[in-house]
Amino acid sequence: MLRWKYKNARRSDMANIVIIGAGSLVFSSRLTADVLTYPAMADSQFFLVDIDSERLEYAEQIAERIIIEGKYRTAVVKATMNRREALEGADYVIISILVGGYEAIKKEIDIPMKYGIDQCIGDTLTPGGIMRCLRTLPVITEIIQDIVEICPKAHVLNYTNPMGMLSLGIQDLAPELSYIGLCHSVQGTSEEWARRLEIPLDEINFKCAGINHQAWFTKFEHKGKDLLPDIRNLAVKPEIWYGDTARMEYVKHFGYPVTESSGHVSEYNWWFRKNKETVNRYCRNKSAEWNGGSGFIKKLYERPDWKKQMRKMAEWEEPVDLERSHEYGSSIINALETGVPVIVYGNLMNRGYIENLPEDAIVEVPCLVDRNGIQPIGAGTLPSHLAVLNRAQLGVQDLAVRAVQTGDSEYVFQAMAMDPLTAMSCTLDEIRSMTRELLEAHKPWINCIKGELADKPLVYMEPEPEQLEAHKDPATDK
Repeated sequence: MLRWKYKNARRSDMANIVIIGAGSLVFSSRLTADVLTYPAMADSQFFLVDIDSERLEYAEQIAERIIIEGKYRTAVVKATMNRREALEGADYVIISILVGGYEAIKKEIDIPMKYGIDQCIGDTLTPGGIMRCLRTLPVITEIIQDIVEICPKAHVLNYTNPMGMLSLGIQDLAPELSYIGLCHSVQGTSEEWARRLEIPLDEINFKCAGINHQAWFTKFEHKGKDLLPDIRNLAVKPEIWYGDTARMEYVKHFGYPVTESSGHVSEYNWWFRKNKETVNRYCRNKSAEWNGGSGFIKKLYERPDWKKQMRKMAEWEEPVDLERSHEYGSSIINALETGVPVIVYGNLMNRGYIENLPEDAIVEVPCLVDRNGIQPIGAGTLPSHLAVLNRAQLGVQDLAVRAVQTGDSEYVFQAMAMDPLTAMSCTLDEIRSMTRELLEAHKPWINCIKGELADKPLVYMEPEPEQLEAHKDPATDK
């Protein structure tokens, strides 16, 4: 049962943690369990917020179960649909929301497919990532405005995609906030390579930097030995290549491992999803679903049994995992509370941290966290060709954010046109037509765009005149 009785119960000696989007199937319970594994955090107060009362009630019951099963006797969990009340006195605000749900995701995958744009995930770049930004950033903006007004000293941890676009919008809006955008792709990729190399991860020294879902491991060492040559050899082994193809092609041709899955990587460029033949060659997903199968994100989000799964967890019919995961959120909160330092990888505005990427871009770099706050660590310069690959995404991110900030539909079209996968697949006329169709289909979730995207004449449909104006080059036409 949802309850809200904390007006006289909120304690200042406990960490007050607000989770917005707490009705997710797994995330809020995972983060709650993670935080409580730290002895100093065992008396935390969690305030769960969601717009779906049924999901929120299940989330509260699952969190209460975690507290009981873990014997965290002084921890408290409360749930509410009133975000502003929850933010009063917040020390930490964690944002993990999804706007539009499966229906919106299906449209942003299926409509571009009609135009030959074959997406796998579509949550970072591509038409899917751009549309997700258009419907999510306005909601995030309202949340950030509430935080600035109600709890401006709170630390904001965002887990919502598209990470780069949303982080840019957030830091443009409130540069004074203590903010970090979080993902698990650095942890996941480093663990994968440690396993492949058969070396414990805690014995490996690595350096990683770039942008979200496309950060580069430019150092991977064990007891002073450079492991990058070994990684390059492993990348062309069929047993690895066929299950993680696009990323292994990056290692083979560009020399450095990249974060996230091959499904993600395959759609950030011009090389792997050109046509059915290349998708079949480089994105096979027969035994590796994350390798790039067409529209795979729809399978991830089509969860008709979500209620059954949450009910089983809430009613103790299925186990809950009380062990700490590799998500960074809990370690950040513990470090800020106790001063015990930790290194995490986070997304924030570049202030010279990566010297050959724009300073107004969002980058993913190592950060030292302790009682002094979240302190980004300079990563120097990336190898030039890797920086070029990152910059191919940054312009698209900027245009998508400008579309939300200005309401100008031309920015939406421009973002689509500059997207590598879209530009590879379509003409400008086709991209404009697709953008108009996507904006129309997303009207239930997008109210930030003012007016319709202008239609443009298809001049090639007109008969070609007999007399044509011809270009004259003054250097040759004399």
